[in-house]
Amino acid sequence: MIPKETVSQIIETARIDEVVGEWVNLKKRGANMLGLCPFHNEKSPSFTVSPAKGIYKCFGCGEAGGSVNFVMAHEQYSYPEALKFLANKYNIEIEEEEQTPEQVLEANAKESLFIVSDFASNYFHDQLINSENGRAIGLSYFKERGFKDETIEKFKLGYSHDEWTNFTDAALENGYNLDFLGKTGLTIVKEDKKFDRFKGRVMFPIQNISGRIIGFGGRTLKADKNVAKYLNSPESDIYHKSRVLYGLNLAKKSIISLDRCFLVEGYTDVISMHQNGIENVVSSSGTSLTTDQIRLIKRYTQNITILFDGDTAGIKAAFRGVDMILEEGLNVRVLAFPDGEDPDSYAKSHSTDEIKEFLDKKSFDFIRFKTNLLLEETGDDPIKRAGLIKEIVSSIALIPDPIARSVYLQECSNLMDIGEQALLSELNKIRRNKLTKKIQQQERDQGRDEGPPPEFFHEIGLPDEGERKGVVNVIAEQEKDIIRTFVKYGTIEIDIPTNPDAAKEEQEFIKATVAEYLVYEIEKDELRFDNPVFNKVYSLYKVASEKETQVEEKHLVTNEDKEISSFTIECLMEKYTLSLNWAEKHKISTLTEDLILPKKIHKGICSWRLNKVEQLIDEKQQQLKVKDADYGVILIDIMKLMEAKKKLAHELGRIILH
Repeated sequence: MIPKETVSQIIETARIDEVVGEWVNLKKRGANMLGLCPFHNEKSPSFTVSPAKGIYKCFGCGEAGGSVNFVMAHEQYSYPEALKFLANKYNIEIEEEEQTPEQVLEANAKESLFIVSDFASNYFHDQLINSENGRAIGLSYFKERGFKDETIEKFKLGYSHDEWTNFTDAALENGYNLDFLGKTGLTIVKEDKKFDRFKGRVMFPIQNISGRIIGFGGRTLKADKNVAKYLNSPESDIYHKSRVLYGLNLAKKSIISLDRCFLVEGYTDVISMHQNGIENVVSSSGTSLTTDQIRLIKRYTQNITILFDGDTAGIKAAFRGVDMILEEGLNVRVLAFPDGEDPDSYAKSHSTDEIKEFLDKKSFDFIRFKTNLLLEETGDDPIKRAGLIKEIVSSIALIPDPIARSVYLQECSNLMDIGEQALLSELNKIRRNKLTKKIQQQERDQGRDEGPPPEFFHEIGLPDEGERKGVVNVIAEQEKDIIRTFVKYGTIEIDIPTNPDAAKEEQEFIKATVAEYLVYEIEKDELRFDNPVFNKVYSLYKVASEKETQVEEKHLVTNEDKEISSFTIECLMEKYTLSLNWAEKHKISTLTEDLILPKKIHKGICSWRLNKVEQLIDEKQQQLKVKDADYGVILIDIMKLMEAKKKLAHELGRIILH
């Protein structure tokens, strides 16, 4: 555990312009610096860095944070990993604190799985290189596949001996716990028996985004059809196959710089492409593509090219994956290798320049590719042709962006020689049906209780749906403004009147920080924020108030919780601000927030209370809809709330901003 003092030293030492400047070309623009955002593709720079505040924000995609957040987002590091990266950059020594037994137990549970997996990776690699059987069987196989020594080292390839307990015995001899060996799936434990899962296989370690070993893929070298060709680690606390892409840790920088990701099927496809200089390539490791995997790619690029072998049946089966990518809003291109070829074999038989040229010239957008492929089968059969059109339009209907849908629809119209309006009608029909089904499902999930007749609610003045949504939206904005006040002005001292009803000349004041005053007012009425992010930020201020300390701006900016950090940056780095010099030059009278702060805060709290009361009144009135509700009790509650509403409205009427 890194001591708080060291964390503060790292945060204070790491200059945001220096850290970001390692990856982004920044140019001076007034007090700030500007560059092209590394998190999304843009032609005009909207990525702004403020050296004075130690923060960055992209006004295009919304990414924001401090130095630690940038390293976490760009390199996909955990919070401790990002701190260690910056400590190393600035030569700051980290002496980690000794943890309590409970902390050690909690941290060790998952960390032990990482440690065991790392040992296994090193062990399998060592056996491949240094054992007689490893060299004769495993290394020979990789050499036959054309893998060079540096490639074998880069991907940490290994070999598991064809013996029942070879690896397990070695792990136990080195002091590793059998329980963790079982939880990683490296050892299969059944009652009093134990044996190696990957017995007699060449090994492909699977790494997470930061490069830690989380699982393995093992390929058998036997010709026995009863033995699975590939075997993967089972799910564990550190390995979730649906959320992992093989090779992403090695591909992410290349994907960002080239703004494209090549998606292949297997381990060897990734390795062969890397060996030939194509590094922006990942694999779903033989499993069906998942939404989580697509979203992983989306962090780095909007552009995916799927590489298929020449097998038509396999390509058709993969169309489902294409549809999933489209639904996530990414741009999809497709490339099919010649019959009998796959990315692995093609990479072995061609030079790097030939591969790059092939990838550039032979990839097509999914509409053109899918249409051409299916047209070969339909021929002149009008029924099959109609089915093909519906299938392609169904894919286009998944695309969330209406402009992209329109472009693809035009291309489909040209390719199929059919009117665009007819395709648009079919597309709208598909989207309407999908929406209808979604609404029906929601209604089934929610159900409906019977209650009093509609005229009953009319008599008591029940607000309609639009009015209810209006109240909720107003509350959301008020909550945001209150938390924004905490962030921007929390440490400022203001004068609080001890008796607001007294005459101005008789008024007495006490001093308190904005944060202290807000916490007092919120806790007095036991108010809570509907937005979970606002609640998290408020909790930090509440705890600080109880401890009589302050929440510092820099600790919010660099908070490990990305939601807290992003909201803080949004508050501190507003895109447009009024220049007071400009206002004075043009003789325009302005009042900045800090000049009217006490009244603004009081008004904000009162307005929030008022709308919260109105929300409670609405909720009580909704309860009257429920069958067998206790209408008498509910109506009494409504009357009390109406009285509170009247008092708050009166209080707000007295607050005038000068």
